[in-house]
Order: sequence, then structure tokens, then C-alpha cells
Amino acid sequence: MQPHNLNTHREILNIRNMVSSSCIKVVTWELQRSGFIQVNQCTLGKAEVSYDPQIISAEMIDLILRRNGFALIRNEEDLLVERIKATVIQQIFFNESGDHHVKQSAWLSQRLGVSYAYLSKLFSEKTGTTIEKYSIQIRIEKVKELLTYDDLTLSEIAHRLNYSSVQYLSNQFRQITGTGVSEFKKDKYPARIPLEQIL
Repeated sequence: MQPHNLNTHREILNIRNMVSSSCIKVVTWELQRSGFIQVNQCTLGKAEVSYDPQIISAEMIDLILRRNGFALIRNEEDLLVERIKATVIQQIFFNESGDHHVKQSAWLSQRLGVSYAYLSKLFSEKTGTTIEKYSIQIRIEKVKELLTYDDLTLSEIAHRLNYSSVQYLSNQFRQITGTGVSEFKKDKYPARIPLEQIL
């Protein structure tokens, strides 16, 4: 379908649940597939789009996003919570710079330009849990991923993800998942949780 007149309105959309490069592809594809939205640029949590507001509304865009597990973010506090989540995921899942050992409070504060005390308070108020508990859940999902690949020893995984010991990793893994590391590795179809579904 050929796009209609897309140059009448440009807008930056803030989007919930974008956690990976695959999410960027899905959001870009789904918005453009409508034939009425041009995606000029798309990054984690954000898309710059052009469209004709006479033909398509913010509610319609939100509906397209929601069909794929995403949603528009409408206020600044919700946007900051999504940025906290994305930054935690980036540090744990996609950080190739070796900054896994940087204290998370300093990492978040530096990346987001806001004091950690404020970030922590806002995150708890908006989600009902702490940044620390959320981070543990994300870290356990990364442990699951690395265990599934079977490329690293448990000791190497513990070091990579900044656990103080293999025993600490194993205990936390069992506490969060209800199963031990060995049992997880033996499972033919191990249970993993999509990152956007955590919280």
C-alpha cells in the first residue's frame, strides 16, 4: 500500500516495552505497514514518525503498538520508568564494554542524568517493586540465556554478571525460578520469560 500524505505532522513517540533491536524492527514494520505512518527513525523506546492526523490518530497508533505488546507512553514519569528498565536491560543484557562491574546506582544515575534516590523512589511508586528486585529478575534471565548456550561455565557466568560467587548465583537462581541451575540445564525446553513481561 502506498503511503498517503505523511508530511503533515511529525512527532516523536515514546513507546513502552521496547527492549531489543528486534523490538525496533517490529515497531518500524508494524507502523509502516499501516500505509499511513512513515517511521523516520526508531531507537529503543522512541520512534520519530510522520503522518496525517486527519487520517490516523494517537489512539490508532497506540492500538497498532498494543497488538504487538507495546504501548504509547503519555507522561514524563512513565517515560522515565521505561528508561530505567531499558537502561537496566542494556547494562545486563547488551553491554559489551565490560561495565557489568560498575555499581548499578551510579550507572543509572549517569546514564539518565537524575539522582539515584529519585529514580529509586519513582520506580517503586510506579511499579510496586524496587529497581534492585527488577534487576535481579533481568539478571536471572541473562543467566538462563547463558546457560542455554552452554558456552560458559557457571563460574564464568557468575564473574561476567558480577556475582560474588557461584554459590550466590545458584542460591538466587533457585530463589527466583524455584529450580536449581542443574535442573534448568537438563530441561529440554527451559522456561524463559520475555524481558518486556518482567513487571
